[in-house]
Amino acid sequence: MTEDDRPATVSDVHDIAGGMPYVKVEKAGTNPVYQVGGKSFVFFRNPRPDAFDPDTGERYDDVIVVWVASESEKKSLIQDRQRPYFTTAHFDGHLSVLVRASRLHEIPYGELVELIQDAWLCRASRRRSSAWLAEHGLA
Repeated sequence: MTEDDRPATVSDVHDIAGGMPYVKVEKAGTNPVYQVGGKSFVFFRNPRPDAFDPDTGERYDDVIVVWVASESEKKSLIQDRQRPYFTTAHFDGHLSVLVRASRLHEIPYGELVELIQDAWLCRASRRRSSAWLAEHGLA
């Protein structure tokens, strides 16, 4: 198994998001909010009534919100119910997907890296995102 294939963890979310350039970490209560240029791209959400266990009604306390570049990207991530990505009506029209920390192990590390880097790219300024892409040979 390669590093990219191993299961992702909550620590990986913090390491990847915090390792992107120009990132500032704010707090929403006790939860971290990763921002670039004052714009959130990954954050850990407080329990809310729209994200809950359908069997018990208990609110999820481990939801992570990750920005995506487009509605089509969002749909492609959430369409397969076997995957850990989801959304709620509260996020209709919002370019983000949700994932529970308790299900991160279902995502390969390499996929999580790409997801968070893409989230940063879609929220960073054009100058910052262009520089990052060029530095990584992706421009």
